[in-house]
Amino acid sequence: MTRLTLALDTMGGDFGPRVTVPAALQVLASNVQLHLLLVGNPDALSPLLAKADPVLLARLQVIPAESVIAGDAKPSQAIRASRGTSMRIALELINDGKVQGCVSAGNTGALMGLAKLLIKPLEGIERPALMTVIPNQLRSKTVVLDLGANIECDSTMLVQFAVMGAVMAEEVVGIAQPRVALLNIGEEETKGLDHIRAAAAILKNTPTINYIGYLEGNDLLTGKTDVMICDGFVGNVTLKTMEGVVRVFISLLKSSKDGGKQTWWLKWLSRWLQAWVVKRFGHLNPDQYNGACLLGLHSTVIKSHGAANLHAFAAAIEQAVQAVQRQVPERIAARLEAVLPKSD
Repeated sequence: MTRLTLALDTMGGDFGPRVTVPAALQVLASNVQLHLLLVGNPDALSPLLAKADPVLLARLQVIPAESVIAGDAKPSQAIRASRGTSMRIALELINDGKVQGCVSAGNTGALMGLAKLLIKPLEGIERPALMTVIPNQLRSKTVVLDLGANIECDSTMLVQFAVMGAVMAEEVVGIAQPRVALLNIGEEETKGLDHIRAAAAILKNTPTINYIGYLEGNDLLTGKTDVMICDGFVGNVTLKTMEGVVRVFISLLKSSKDGGKQTWWLKWLSRWLQAWVVKRFGHLNPDQYNGACLLGLHSTVIKSHGAANLHAFAAAIEQAVQAVQRQVPERIAARLEAVLPKSD
């Protein structure tokens, strides 16, 4: 693929264009094959593009949008009133064949609903799932889903997530025979809710899935599994709790600017400790892996954190680039056809 074009919902998220536009320019500067369609209010975007490098502007186009879906809007109401919004137009550009994928930091429920409505799930998938790839202690990566697209899931959906997660780990992360685990409140087979135990029973008898059993939340970063499966409620809470702890941990080890005078050796120790923490744990910084891929659709849709900063939103764009280049939807569709029963 020589030319890759993505649509960005520039108005979504907590900060809108003042984060999404600089992030877009940053990614354009690092990827000469990338073209971006910025969907949003031209009056809000123009000042942020006024001083941009003309070379970058040549690979960028502003697509006008009348309005934006509020982050706190009820998804059902937002979807009904979505015509003309930056999020919907960005998704419609996929259907029109003008882009290969889109990125939005907007309302998660609305993005999920609109993507399912406009782009359609793959054959064999009931509902798409939000997936991210996070680093672990073994300097490897763990695929985690669902992260909030589906608050309630039955056993069939969890099995579908397991298949998609295994494909991601094998085809994209590059792990042969990826280990798949279900997130639960204990590792004993008798633990957990009925739908989790039912999913475990199915996965045990699915030869194409390397199912290793239950794991608890404290194993998310240990590298004990390559794929961690859960419903959207548990996944969202787990991931955000982990990210919060990592951010607090890193911030506590930064030098305090109002801590008074320090002896030279304390300053040296503080700097050394900071450098060691960044080197040892910097890969766990949530900004480095921002962006959850909405798996199970015919095209690539990436959901960024609503509170993403410039670097985090740029990471989400980069993830969309990788998903398109590696043909993630096509690879998942091929595996689903061989593994899952056809839906009615």
